[in-house]
Amino acid sequence: MRSDLFLAEEHWRERMQAPDDGKKFGWVVDVRRCFGCHGCEVACKAENDVPLGNYMRQTIYHDYEKPQGGLARIMVPMACQHCEDAPCIKACPCGALHKGMGGSVQVDYDVCSGHGACKEVCPYGAIYIDPVANQAIKCHNCTHRVEVGMEPACVSTCPSEALYFGDLNDPESKVSKIKARLEAEGELGQLRADKGTLPRAWFGHSKDRPIDEWEPKIPREGQSYHNDAYSVYEWKKGGAE
Repeated sequence: MRSDLFLAEEHWRERMQAPDDGKKFGWVVDVRRCFGCHGCEVACKAENDVPLGNYMRQTIYHDYEKPQGGLARIMVPMACQHCEDAPCIKACPCGALHKGMGGSVQVDYDVCSGHGACKEVCPYGAIYIDPVANQAIKCHNCTHRVEVGMEPACVSTCPSEALYFGDLNDPESKVSKIKARLEAEGELGQLRADKGTLPRAWFGHSKDRPIDEWEPKIPREGQSYHNDAYSVYEWKKGGAE
C-alpha cells in the first residue's frame, strides 16, 4: 500500500470518526448466488448518473476448469469496502473524504479537488477520477436512499439476493443474520484483509472455490474498474493489470 501518501494523523483523525448515530453499516456479498446479470451495475449507474466507461461498482469474472471437464464461472459484485481504517481518508489532502452515516466512506464534492491520492492508496480499485468534474467518485452506500429508509439501489435490484446491506449493530438486520450464518458455516471471508484496512464487506464463498482463487482479478492500488474486465481475453487471466 502507498503509505507514503498518507498525511499526518492530525489531518485525518476527525474525518475518520463516524457520526455518533449508533449504526454500523456493512455488506455481505454471497458470491455463490450471483449469476452475473449486471443489474446492480445498471441500477448504480442510473441512480448515480455514472457515465459510460466508468463504474462505482463492477461484476468481476473468474473462469475455472471443472474437475469433470469444461469451464465454470464465478461472478463477484465489487464496490467500495467502506473500510474502518480507510486509507483513502488518510491520503486525501483536501479533506473531502470522510466517514458519514453509519460509518460510510463518503466524498464531499464541495471540497474534492481531484488530487487522486485516494485512488492510489485504495487496495480494492474502488475509486475513479471523473474526467469532466475532476473529482473522486466511489460508492457512498446510496446514503440519500438509506437515510429515508430505502436500500441501496443495487440491493433492491439484485434478483438473486446476492447483496445484503444494513446495520451490523442490529442483530436482527438481514445483513447481520446472513453474516452470522455464513460465519457459522465457515463460508465467509474478506478481501485482502492483510492490508489492515478493516473492510466492512464480507464475501460468502464455497470451500472449494475460496476467495484467494478470484482475488487476483480485483483491481489494486492506483487502478479502477474498467471496460476491459468484460473482454473475452481477460476471462481466464490470473489477475488485474
